[in-house]
Parts: sequence; structure tokens; C-alpha cells
Amino acid sequence: MAGDVRPLLLHVAEREGPLLEYRIQDWDNAYANSANIAGSERWPAAWFEAAQSFRDRLAAQGRSRLDIAYGSGARHRLDLFLPEGRPTGLVVFIHGGYWMAFDQRAWSHLAAGSVDAGYAVAMPTYTLCPEARITDIVGEVASAIGKAAELVEGPIALTGHSAGGHLASRMISSPSPLADAVRVRIRNVVSISGLHDLRPLMRTGMNAKLRIDEAEALAESPALLRPMADARITCWVGGGERQEFLRQSALLANMWTGLGATTAEVVEPDRHHFSIVDGLASADHPLTKTLLS
Repeated sequence: MAGDVRPLLLHVAEREGPLLEYRIQDWDNAYANSANIAGSERWPAAWFEAAQSFRDRLAAQGRSRLDIAYGSGARHRLDLFLPEGRPTGLVVFIHGGYWMAFDQRAWSHLAAGSVDAGYAVAMPTYTLCPEARITDIVGEVASAIGKAAELVEGPIALTGHSAGGHLASRMISSPSPLADAVRVRIRNVVSISGLHDLRPLMRTGMNAKLRIDEAEALAESPALLRPMADARITCWVGGGERQEFLRQSALLANMWTGLGATTAEVVEPDRHHFSIVDGLASADHPLTKTLLS
């Protein structure tokens, strides 16, 4: 039979053409967003303006509580935005910035879709790298969610963007940093352009500040951990994003499907890393509907 196999393999190789191989040589470019998005100079100013307008509007209506402390650190703060009437439940949005930039006030407008749908929305910030390690940030975000859960009753949905997508999915990884009473209330998670395997970031220049080592990557990468019982997650990413963000999104959905979680993967066309979050500002957008489903 060995004599029959070789001609078949040669025939298939000739029909399909040469083998295509893929290897990343420039890791910094693989994870660089601004340099690879046309018109990227309009961000983050566009976020700041929209966020301030939203905060002003809800403050005038008495539907915001800003800078609520969830710990003793200078950045242990969260903002809470409230719907008209009793909240149906709680949404927590965790901001990105590669764990090194921004705070909650750049993203306030993204609460609009969930607030308009009847949910309270908490937006925490956290100590940034290099002052903190990613492991520390995971614990801080868990504390922030715990504080928000004390303020709002009902089911909880978690979402986050980029590094925030990592933090949201890490909350439902096992072992979860959340208290049991909070964890059992989590109904759904949407990781938006999330970073679910930290090991590639060890090859980038930004790791001088992130300080990820092998032990931390293994302990804090959701794709390398098991999902908690009854975990439900959607990995949402833009079709115009860097290949690594598309791969990281598909990776977690793939891995956790095989570990018993309820998963979905959505690639939203014509969205890049900065515009992918815009849907959260509308109650009618599929991103918001998925989060609240």
C-alpha cells in the first residue's frame, strides 16, 4: 500500500499548490492599532467628547454617581449610570488601553445603549502598569465588580474592550477572582477585541512596562484556563482589525467551546479596533442586544 500513497500525495500537492506558511516577525506591529488604522488621529479625542456629553446629560437628570470608591487606591474608582426607573440588572464595562492607559471617563457614552435598555452600567478604572502587574489589575477589577454588585441588584453582564476584554473574560475563568455571591449572578460576558493569551505580548516592546513573565501569562490568560461552570461568552471583533486580534478572539471561543462553555464568535464587518465599541452606545445595535440577551 505504501506504493499507492506517494502518487496520491504528489497529485494533491500539485493540485493545491505550494504550502502557505504564516509567521509573525514584527510583534510590535502585530499588536499596533493606531499605526494601522486610517484616520486614527481622531481618537481618543472623539471618545472624550462623546463621553463628557453623556456624563453631563445624565448628571443633569440625576442619573449618575461618579468616582465611587471600591478600594483605597487612587484609581480604585467607578462611575455608575442609572436608567429611568428600577434597573433590570447591572452591566459592567471594563476599559482597555493595554493595561497602561485611560480611565473610565473616556468611555462613559458606551453606557448609553444598556442604560436606555433599562440597565445600570458601572464603569471602573484600575491601577495601570507598570505601577501594577496584570495580576494586581485582575484583583482590582474583581473588587470593582463586587462593589457595583452591592449597589445594583439583578443579573450581571460583563463586557470590556481590548485589555478590558481580557479582564472581562478573566472574571469567568477558573479560578475566578470574583466572590461566589457575585459570580453566580453573571449571566453573560462579551469580550470585545479581547486579548486572551498573554504570551505573545511578552515579545513586544510594551512588555517593558507590562512585565508579563511566563508564570503570569499562564495564570492570567483566559485561553489557557478553564471557564467557570455555566460560563457564557461572546468574542466580538472587527473585521478590519489586526490579524492577531482576530486570532485571539477566535482562540478563546474555540478553546472554551471544547471545555463546556456556551460560546459565540462574531466578526463585525467594516469595524476596526477603535470603532468596534461604538455599537454599545445604541440599545438597538446587535452588540448591545447580544450583551443583554
